[in-house]
Amino acid sequence: MAAILIVEDDLTFSRILNAFLEKNGFAVKVAHSIAEGADVLNTASFDLALFDYRLPDGNGLDLLQKVRKEHRMPVIMMTSFNDVRTAVKAIQCGAADYILKPVYPEELLISIRQILGTKESASVEYIEGQSPSSIKLFEHVRLIAPTEFSVVIGGESGTGKEFVARTVHGLSKRKDGPFLAVDCGALSPELAASELFGHVKGSFTGAAGDRMGTFELASKGTLFLDEIGNLSHEIQVKLLRAIQERTIHRVGSNQDINVDVRIIVATNDDLAERVKAATFREDLYHRLNEFSLQVPALRERGDDLLSFMSLFRETANKELDRHVKEFSPEVITIFRKYGWPGNLRELRNVIRRAILFTTGSTVDASAIPPEMKEFTVPKIHKEEFSDIKDLKSIQETTERQLIAKTLIDTGYNKAKTARLLNIDRKTLYLKMEKYNIKENS
Repeated sequence: MAAILIVEDDLTFSRILNAFLEKNGFAVKVAHSIAEGADVLNTASFDLALFDYRLPDGNGLDLLQKVRKEHRMPVIMMTSFNDVRTAVKAIQCGAADYILKPVYPEELLISIRQILGTKESASVEYIEGQSPSSIKLFEHVRLIAPTEFSVVIGGESGTGKEFVARTVHGLSKRKDGPFLAVDCGALSPELAASELFGHVKGSFTGAAGDRMGTFELASKGTLFLDEIGNLSHEIQVKLLRAIQERTIHRVGSNQDINVDVRIIVATNDDLAERVKAATFREDLYHRLNEFSLQVPALRERGDDLLSFMSLFRETANKELDRHVKEFSPEVITIFRKYGWPGNLRELRNVIRRAILFTTGSTVDASAIPPEMKEFTVPKIHKEEFSDIKDLKSIQETTERQLIAKTLIDTGYNKAKTARLLNIDRKTLYLKMEKYNIKENS
């Protein structure tokens, strides 16, 4: 029986959720504040958590960050229908999914079962696409897959980096071996070494027996390290040794264990800039970056959007027992204009919810979050394109403009700007230096 923690301050709603989940076979514990939720997490373990965004002593993102640091557990964020941007931010901060209020039991149950049932469910909902950027990406995938090169996969959150990693594995000579995925962002510093390299009995409190780490479990196969930039300096050193020497030590042991794995890593950070900031080891970066792949954002994939819309519509129809056949022209126009900061994960969730609201055969604009209808892409002045040579330059120009505008809007409050842009302050300072952005510039 899976255990679920609910942190929700609405007493009536929390009771309804509690009863519904218990009726569907889950063991449930309810807390009504961040402090109470943190206390419960320190005394019991859970398979999954549901966090409300607005809580009396803060917001659910604060608790989400604690879970990512100290507990290995997926989190679903619950937020109001008028707060979609916050939901996207939650995904970018590591939430496994988000549910918009009012919460519909069918939708919630599907999300829970997907997360607990198989980690591959989201990655299965993917197509290669026919846009120029997608064609180029998978040409490179097929080029690198048969080799033993270590690969760094870059791209924004929600773009499908794990699917790309699985595709590389599936086309490699190791395809008959295991593919193990580790979310480095969910590993606490205390548990990261044990997760990757294993431990021996008694090596730390709670180590009741010997345990193999993912390096051993992935033998003859591929080890995928997602959000690699979150690993501590100490673990980076051990990871470099493991890759170079093809040996590991379990925590609490000095015995060499030979390992044979291919390493693929993913990040939505710029690791080269992390190296410059001395938060990521340069030697490890060069060892990992034998080949790099960049997964394009959804807004850069042209008519691939329509293909993914069709794919997610079919999937949602099966999940929700609906028979929706198409999207209205107005919805297609809204989707084309929208920026999709949460990429494919956001598109899938928006479509799934739209299908739930649709009783007929066509999704119309009434089923789409209102914020999406109001979205406009920031305009870039013509003179800013005078020296632009390629897509990267366009992206950098857009990024510089967005950072500069946000700084102005916040009165050059760096902390608030970083929060609004969903980056840490160190990254903000690096980008300000990169783009030569100064106060009142």
